[in-house]
Amino acid sequence: MTSQFSKKSEAWSARFSEPVSDLVKRYTASVFFDNRMASVDIQGSLAHAEMLQAQNIISAQDYADIQRGMAQISAEIESGQFTWLLDLEDVHLNIEKRLTELVGDAGKRLHTGRSRNDQVATDIRLYMRNAIDQILELIAQFRLALLDLAEKHSDTILPGFTHMQVAQPITFGHHILAYVEMFGRDAERLTDCRKRVNRLPLGAAALAGTTFPIDRLRVAKTLGFDDVCHNSLDAVSDRDFAIEFCGAASLIMTHISRMSEELIIWMSPRVGFIDIADRFCTGSSIMPQKKNPDVPELARGKTGRVNGNLISLLTLMKGQPLAYNKDNQEDKEPLFDTVDTLVDTLRIFADMATGISVKPEAMRAAALQGYATATDLADYLVKKGLPFRDAHEAVALAVRTCVEKNCDLSEMSLVELQSFSSLITDDVFAVLTLEGSVAARDHIGGTAPNQVRTAISRLRQQLIK
Repeated sequence: MTSQFSKKSEAWSARFSEPVSDLVKRYTASVFFDNRMASVDIQGSLAHAEMLQAQNIISAQDYADIQRGMAQISAEIESGQFTWLLDLEDVHLNIEKRLTELVGDAGKRLHTGRSRNDQVATDIRLYMRNAIDQILELIAQFRLALLDLAEKHSDTILPGFTHMQVAQPITFGHHILAYVEMFGRDAERLTDCRKRVNRLPLGAAALAGTTFPIDRLRVAKTLGFDDVCHNSLDAVSDRDFAIEFCGAASLIMTHISRMSEELIIWMSPRVGFIDIADRFCTGSSIMPQKKNPDVPELARGKTGRVNGNLISLLTLMKGQPLAYNKDNQEDKEPLFDTVDTLVDTLRIFADMATGISVKPEAMRAAALQGYATATDLADYLVKKGLPFRDAHEAVALAVRTCVEKNCDLSEMSLVELQSFSSLITDDVFAVLTLEGSVAARDHIGGTAPNQVRTAISRLRQQLIK
């Protein structure tokens, strides 16, 4: 009888009368991108072997041999001495073939009670769990860097915008805290996603389970899973967790892209609100004066890439019948690319946040444009007893007059202001200052500097607990 690994190398070679063509081997192989899962593949195999021995399905000697062989394989992979073979198709068969070379029949017994279907599903979940933990840590570091930036500028005034038009004065610290909140929700989504990632499919075998007396809960506990997947068909065919992760990743990149857009605008000489440290920028091959914000520009572009990976996975799964299909091999490259892009982007943005220098004078000058305190004047009149719609109309007339005279509301005389409402007295000028405007928004979520500092303290405590 042909052994599991014949000269043809495939695990199923005895079933076929001719070898797989070289073209098909290249087309169907995944080893050169799924070998990044080698460490979790070994981790899952060792947990499976420990359970097989505990259930008396393999001997204690077989388990010891498997442990010894896997230790050597791990060392070979870490040192770069492991040879990955295209003929063996994927990370799983490469490792199993090497294990059999090292420890003989014990290596052949390792696959008892499992299939590559539940094996790869387990590997992806272990990989994803590690990736999520790393990304959550990077988000926390990024948020802390943004908190430091916000704290430095709790009192720095800049114009807030709606429709890209000057709306009301806010503080730069308050503006940055909006992103801290966004990335906080991103962390919540990933934490929630992790719960569904952290369920063990191993033991589902190919699709129906196995006839061996396995203990799935034991393996789950060994590997740190919260639970097992409770339906064998779903266990091997489910990729919801990968799609959910990519959805969360797309939102993270969307938030990064929105921030990137603002950084790019703010750094433009025509706006001049900020500068970004040279190490995050590049020049021009022809224009010597140029300093281009390449990092935020590229992050804005990479957002489309991550969004595309999400669509790839959704499309991949939409027409698949139960249970496992070869289509699912296509889940890894979009998933791995999303992880890599997200990790690199978060790491560089956390560093870049420390290299943002703010130009308060330019921000203040911009806030004095566009009649940013008009709403404050309307609120002032309401507090004096005028209905809001009447106050709105009076201030609109005042703004139109300012436009005609090319002056700000605060530059009008008391007599001129009183021509729009007799309720206006000389206390109005405190209301029309930028500092008075932001200080008046003194409630939870408001832009008042003391509220900004309170929010920073609350968020910092959450992040460093």
